[in-house]
This record gives sequence, structure tokens and C-alpha cells, in this order.
Amino acid sequence: MRYRLDLQYFSQEKTEKASPKKRQDARQKGQVAKSSDVNTALVMLAVFLFMFFYGRVLGEYLHDMLQHVYSEYILWDVNEASIIPIFEEIALESTFVLIPIMLVAMVIGFGASAVQVGFKYTPESIAMKLEKINPISGFKRIFSIRALVELMKSLLKITLVGILVFSILWISLDSLLFLSQKSVETGFAEVARLTGIIGVSVAMLLLFLAIPDYIYQKYDHEKQIRMSKQDVKDEHKKMEGDPLIKSKRRQKQMDMAMQRMMQEVPKADVVITNPTHFAIALRYEDSEMAAPVITAKGADFVAFRIRTLAKQHEVILVENKALARALYAQAEIGDEVPEELFKAVAEVLAYVYRLKNELM
Repeated sequence: MRYRLDLQYFSQEKTEKASPKKRQDARQKGQVAKSSDVNTALVMLAVFLFMFFYGRVLGEYLHDMLQHVYSEYILWDVNEASIIPIFEEIALESTFVLIPIMLVAMVIGFGASAVQVGFKYTPESIAMKLEKINPISGFKRIFSIRALVELMKSLLKITLVGILVFSILWISLDSLLFLSQKSVETGFAEVARLTGIIGVSVAMLLLFLAIPDYIYQKYDHEKQIRMSKQDVKDEHKKMEGDPLIKSKRRQKQMDMAMQRMMQEVPKADVVITNPTHFAIALRYEDSEMAAPVITAKGADFVAFRIRTLAKQHEVILVENKALARALYAQAEIGDEVPEELFKAVAEVLAYVYRLKNELM
């Protein structure tokens, strides 16, 4: 009894790699190996690199906007009628200036996700599920090993980013201390340059840290979708199909094939019989066929049905035991008559054509 329980325990242990079907099912549910740190780092890097080229445009806009505010809007009376158009104009102009930055972030973010997991729309992953708001499940996620790993990662990133930013500011300390003695434009350019350097440096650091994170996420994903030996057996059984269902499917296919075969019997030129054990229907069109073709054949009960259907449609039956047995054994439905049986079949067809002419 204990030995049986041990076997049952080991059969349920997740020791097997996920099958292609299991991977596909997990992907449909949105369960993929993906590191959000990769997306964050790439988006941040792309935005700050873009700002090096786009910063002049942004600076000119800020300059023109401030100049316009202090030369135009400052003369307006502050009331409900004037505030609305001021905010609408500033918001509209700001939108046009910020759209390129937002587009860069969106394209890079989408591309980073596509590189990691490919293009796949998974509505099931965003579907509303009660278990997502279950407080018990939430506590389990908060106090899980995965949550602990994420906490350690966050603390590590905060520490390293803090050290990096402090180092850059320390190196640039002399330049920062003399900002008060520089013009507004020069000071703004210095702060913008320093901000860009910090942004790119932090993004490069996060990208470097994202590599082991992606490796861990891939490992954790593989671990999550592992299968037990019983899961593999169940999946294989499900893919192969239940024996009863397979039997019914096979029976239905045989019935359909039988029905198609019986539909060809009335079109036959002759049915050669054994006389009771075998029945073979032959059809020959001189303009279409190189040799007579077997359109139906059967033994015992099937042979009886072929003979009955042939009589109902006035198809001539010819008894030839040796030929019927040979045709049944050597050829399948849809095959031409074997070459060694040409002469015997030709004699039968000649007899059939002669009999039809006499009846006419």
C-alpha cells in the first residue's frame, strides 16, 4: 500500500519539461517568459538618447512658452473666461511637443515585448477573474518566494542606481556649484546635459541588470509550466482521443466509405460474384479509362448488399468464383483490374455487352 502511494506521489511531481501543447496553452493564458526590466531599460535608454537630438526643440518650446506667458498672458485679467483659453493653448502646444517622445517610448516598449514573447493577442490574460481579487491569493503572492526575489531585485536596483547617480553628480560637482554664476541659457543647457547623462547611464545599468533578470524569468517560467508524468500521460491520451470515441469515429468513417461505395454500384457495368461469399462491381468507360475499374467490393454481408443493390438497378450479375476471389484479393476499390486478369475480365465484359445488345 505504501509503495503504491509513493508511486502516486512521484507521478504527480512536476519533473517533466512542458510539452509543445502545454507551452501553447500557457501562452494563450498570457504565461510567458518576460522581464519587465528589459522593457523599462530599453524605453528609458531610447527616450534619453532621443532627447539628446530633440532637446533643442524642447528647450526652444519652453523658452517661447515662458516668453509668451510673461509678455502676453501676464497682461490678461485672471478670471474664468481667460483661464480656460490659456490652459487650452498651453495644453495643445505641449501635446504636439511631447507626442514624439511618447511615440518613441510606445514603439520601443512594444518592440521590446515583441522581441521577448513575439506577437500574440491573449484576451484571456486580461479577462476579469474573481481569483485576481481574492485576498487569500493576494497574500500568497505577496509572501511568496517570487515576491521575495522581486523585493531583493528592487533593493539592488535602487542601491546601484543611487550609487551611480551620486557618482555622476560628485564628478560634476564643480560645474553644479558654478551654475549661479552662469546665464540662464548656459545653466539650463548644463542641467539638461547632466540629466541626459544620468538618464542614459541609469538606463544602461538597468539594461545590464535586466539580462540576469530575463534569464531568471525564463527559468521560473519553465519551472511554472513543468508537468508531472501523469500530466504527460493525460495529455497524450487526450490528444490521441478516448478509445471509445476513436472507435465511434472509425465506425462513422467506415459507414461513410460504405455509403459512397454503394452509390457506385448502380453505375457499374457488371457485378462478379462467388456467388455468395464475394461480390466485385466493375465499371469501364472506353473514352475515360485505360482499363476496367473496381468501384465496389465486399465479402459475405457486404457482398449480399452489393448483389441486392445491383439487382434493384438491373446491373448484370455474373458468377465466376475464381475471378471474383482473385479480384477481391489482388485489387482495392478505385484500382484498375490487374494486368494478369485482363483476359478473364474482358471475356466477362464482352458477355455483358452482348447480353445488353440482345435485350435491347
